[in-house]
Amino acid sequence: MNIEKQIEFDKIKEMWRERAVTEWARKQITETSVCLSERELRKQLKDTADSRCLMEKLGTPPLQNVAEIRDILTVAGKGDCLTPYQLERVEKVLAAVRRLKDYLNRGKQYENPLAYYEEDLQELRELREEIGRQIRGGEVDDRASKELMQIREQMARCEEQMKKKAEQILRSNKECMADHYCTLRNGRICVPVKKEYKLRIPGSVIDKSATGNTLFLEPAGVAKYYEEMQLLQISEENEVYRILYTLTAMVADAADAMNQNIVRIEKLDFILSKGKLSMDMDGVAPVVNTERRIMLKDARHPLMKSENHVPLQFAVGEDVRGIVITGPNTGGKTVAIKTVMLNCMMAQCGLHVACKEADICMNSSYLCDIGDGQNIAENLSTFSAHIKNVLEILGEMNQDSLVIMDELGSGTDPAEGMGIAIAILEELRKSGALFLVTTHYPEVKEYANRTSKILNARMTFDRETLRPTYQMVIGEAGESCAFHIADRLGMPNEMLRVAIRAAYGEGAEKSYRFQKEDTRIEKKKTSSISRMRKEKRNREMEQKYQRGDSVMLYPDRKIGIVCEPVNEKGVLRVQLPGKKIWINHKRVKLHVAAEKLYPEDYDFSIIFDTVENRKLRHDMERKYTEGMLLREE
Repeated sequence: MNIEKQIEFDKIKEMWRERAVTEWARKQITETSVCLSERELRKQLKDTADSRCLMEKLGTPPLQNVAEIRDILTVAGKGDCLTPYQLERVEKVLAAVRRLKDYLNRGKQYENPLAYYEEDLQELRELREEIGRQIRGGEVDDRASKELMQIREQMARCEEQMKKKAEQILRSNKECMADHYCTLRNGRICVPVKKEYKLRIPGSVIDKSATGNTLFLEPAGVAKYYEEMQLLQISEENEVYRILYTLTAMVADAADAMNQNIVRIEKLDFILSKGKLSMDMDGVAPVVNTERRIMLKDARHPLMKSENHVPLQFAVGEDVRGIVITGPNTGGKTVAIKTVMLNCMMAQCGLHVACKEADICMNSSYLCDIGDGQNIAENLSTFSAHIKNVLEILGEMNQDSLVIMDELGSGTDPAEGMGIAIAILEELRKSGALFLVTTHYPEVKEYANRTSKILNARMTFDRETLRPTYQMVIGEAGESCAFHIADRLGMPNEMLRVAIRAAYGEGAEKSYRFQKEDTRIEKKKTSSISRMRKEKRNREMEQKYQRGDSVMLYPDRKIGIVCEPVNEKGVLRVQLPGKKIWINHKRVKLHVAAEKLYPEDYDFSIIFDTVENRKLRHDMERKYTEGMLLREE
């Protein structure tokens, strides 16, 4: 049984996950289950209350997803060089740590216990400032070191000199040029020289145009600067790696402190996500007890909008262990039992509940049977699925369990279903567990009335709007209101009279007050089935040819004897010399009728059967003949 899905706690978890920032916290939320330690549960609930209080005073905390940093710290620990991007990620996490420390420091003025997590966070200011000073825009900054700054200044001057030299050659040899500007080819500054003037400009050909008419030539005066640039680039690369390795070593040295920071951030994120959920659903901190007592005041289903229903009032415990809820099909019975279990489970997972006030007992297990549970693959009907679920519940429950069952005993014969419902209730009562069940059986209501520790309850229902109010009245049995609902939704009065007589006997319909004038069900125009027209059998044709008739076959004009008369397909069988054939009646004409050819009771097997078959048939009529078969020609 997937309890979380049945009562929609999985949707609550999804809302909770959306309010977490770190991957670790989201994973913890997914794996969260009910807490069975009273001490631990009280601590979790206090954390939730403290986190909500902190955020109400200071606003949303400056948290950041830190999952990527663990991989970066592993790389640094192995001695590999971190990239500028990875170093920037480290710097951003350290900046987030600094902001979080400031946030928690401000929380200390309210003496909030969570604010003292600040003391476990290490700012690592020197590392943060060094990375921020030396890495900018995803690369090592020019001012990261004096050496790097000097090298890059020399590279800029060298590049400028290369451009000036190329432009000077371009201006002084205009007639040789295919264009009036320099270009960069394969990392070298070139001038576009016409093919026929190749020997006029000293230098090296680096590239040529698609047509081959233009040569991109690096002038000899530019080449010496290019060689200088190559040496400067090597010096730059060495200095950049020196800086990156230095910063990587600093990150590796601070790895333990950073890992501790990550653990604290993730734990805070998990705790603060509970506070965010509480604020968003306007929850309250429940009181927790171990005395098997549940009291919910103004409870609501956390996934429903508050304007859709009247808050639920619910209490069980002390001398009452079970509640039997009755009422109309649209009365909100299922929502009510889900609301109770959902709020109890939320409380036992350390969350605030959607109530104005709540006193909730700890439960060792949450068990429920909701939905029809049909499974075609496993050959389970609705009733079979219910019984299978119920038997599992009865096997798992104990006196500390909370059990809910919807539509108890449904899906089978009403009389037998009622008996099974009462038997299940008796087992629930004997176990000592707290339970809520819904039903329509009047006998179950009577059972609850006369049995100790079980109370009836009904769900109120707005007869005018046909909408549930989700308000439970404990101590009163409800009615299904099926006739009233059917009446309001347009069922004809005559149908209702038949239903009332069937349910309550003859004359019962006289006391029923119909809501409207008598009506009829409007028949709508629907599609119809197009059926094939069945051909009438031609009796005359079937009697036209009899066994033994001599007939003429066209177009060959052969004479044959009828073996089998015309069938419904218009085909007859005719004996020809040495063979029998099937032929359409339209190709046959009567030649001589059988009555004119053969005496009455003539044995036609003489004509149509082989000598072997006739002999075998004669033997079979006289005695048992093993292993013999008549062969039809």
